[in-house]
Amino acid sequence: MKNVRLLLTAVLMLISAAVLAQPTVYFTREITPESLVKIYKALGVEATGRVAVKISTGEGGNTHYLKPTLIRQLVEEVNGTIVECCTAYPGTRMEPKKHWETIHEHGFDSIFAVDLMDEFGQIRIPVKDHKHLRYNIVGSHLPNYDFMINLAHFKGHAMGGFGGVLKNASIGVASTAGKAYIHSAGYTDDAADAWNHIEDQDGFLESMAAAAQAVHNYFSGHVIYINVMNNMSVDCDCDGHPAKPELLDMGIMASLDPVAVDQACLDMVFNHKGKPGDDNKPLIERINRQHGTYITDYAEQIGLGSKTYTLVDLDKR
Repeated sequence: MKNVRLLLTAVLMLISAAVLAQPTVYFTREITPESLVKIYKALGVEATGRVAVKISTGEGGNTHYLKPTLIRQLVEEVNGTIVECCTAYPGTRMEPKKHWETIHEHGFDSIFAVDLMDEFGQIRIPVKDHKHLRYNIVGSHLPNYDFMINLAHFKGHAMGGFGGVLKNASIGVASTAGKAYIHSAGYTDDAADAWNHIEDQDGFLESMAAAAQAVHNYFSGHVIYINVMNNMSVDCDCDGHPAKPELLDMGIMASLDPVAVDQACLDMVFNHKGKPGDDNKPLIERINRQHGTYITDYAEQIGLGSKTYTLVDLDKR
């Protein structure tokens, strides 16, 4: 009997240790300027030094991007600079001049300091996973920052299935050439040619995970991740004419672990009990069509983070 008790105690200790080792994901149903600051503070890591706040400023015509009025208090709290990079497809954000016009139309430069990080060039940073990429190509201004807040809009994506913090760290921080390199799974960094080499879907997702890991490692832990789950169209903010969201807003998730926070959002969407006017099926179908959940599988496999997490509901505190 004594041996049985000792064995049970040991098992319980191992379970407790495993739970404690899991990354924490914080959640609030409120989507307000105040709740963004609240969830940032819940993470317990202060954004210090020169702080980059990486968002998507949204393609011209898109209205689903995170609005300046929503993010203003958080950006001011950390004295941050909004950072972006140009796209790899023709539109309102491929050329710096047009991108600045879009940034202005969407109201960002009227409120914040904004930096188009690849406006004047690009640099290469190391990747740990070399399955497809030899390096990651990012905006040349990335070294100007000591800390990054990855502030992503969680929604669908035509190629990735969904976009969250992993996409925001990979494609979002990549220059035009870097985006081409990731989309083509390392085949080319020529934006004019990359779209002829996008048949390797899993390779693209693996490349996104590797590029996200490169940015994460570049900041050596001085990075936090926030997903805002509102306006969850099946289409990305990079689409100038996105489909109307069919799923109601869910809240905000935040973590120090990018894999955990994207996985927590996926779990919430997939486990949601949909109904007319609040339908999760279109977004799930988009994600499944593109094998989108594979990015968290692979990101965990290469050691970027954990799909297993502890969820803390800030609304119940």
